[in-house]
Amino acid sequence: MNRPQTSEATCEPTRQGAQDLDRVSRFTVLTVNTHKGFTALNRRFILPELREAVRSVSADVVFLQEVHGTHEHHPQRYSNWPSMPQYEFLADTLWPQFAYGRNAVYPAGDHGNALLSKFQIIRHDNLDVSISGHENRGMLHSVLRLPGDGQDVHAICVHLGLREGHRVEQLKLLCQRLSELPPEAPVIVAGDFNDWRGKASELLEPCGLREVFAEQWGKPARSFPARLPILRLDRIYVRNLKAHHPKVLNVRPWSHLSDHAPLSVEIEL
Repeated sequence: MNRPQTSEATCEPTRQGAQDLDRVSRFTVLTVNTHKGFTALNRRFILPELREAVRSVSADVVFLQEVHGTHEHHPQRYSNWPSMPQYEFLADTLWPQFAYGRNAVYPAGDHGNALLSKFQIIRHDNLDVSISGHENRGMLHSVLRLPGDGQDVHAICVHLGLREGHRVEQLKLLCQRLSELPPEAPVIVAGDFNDWRGKASELLEPCGLREVFAEQWGKPARSFPARLPILRLDRIYVRNLKAHHPKVLNVRPWSHLSDHAPLSVEIEL
């Protein structure tokens, strides 16, 4: 396994927003595997439709997996391919702050995880959790400063490997990162865990993480495939935070916009 290290991450500078003056004690989180802007089986490029759907949720913080930073060939193939990185296109004017962690790099471009935020991102880094010789994976760790009393919230966007042995090692690295944070620090960990065997929560419980759907429904949400969710692949975990009204977005238009159904939840400090 590779040693933990920081791979490339980029972040948009601060821009003044409406929430900068008001104290925030509740906010909404959304996690979406964007499938690089394509429908299931890559039949159609639908990033513009996905952007409208994401906007409709009015989430304050959006965790994104499988977003392109760049791609050399797609702009020639798809007339509606954006002229900017996909995460910046999705952020549009609603999320003045965004961070990107580049995980996979290939001759035509790159993709990784991203975070969109209505709150200031004061720092971020991309933890390389790839297993040598296999898939490139990362965890994008951002620190958000909420308006008002200046509360900092740690937001970690993850996309874990397809093999259980790899996921176990990656979850150990996640717990290692959490152990480096102050015990009282509020933390949200969300994304595509690929945990179809349901082992992640058992490993993360000693790290203080609680899965929001399991806490209220008894089990994590079914999120894959989006049109008829069976597998419980996507998760939202919290530490030192309260969670309310978890939702699986698996009806139209969401069921036709990715291969994963997005998850949302209301967070209370």
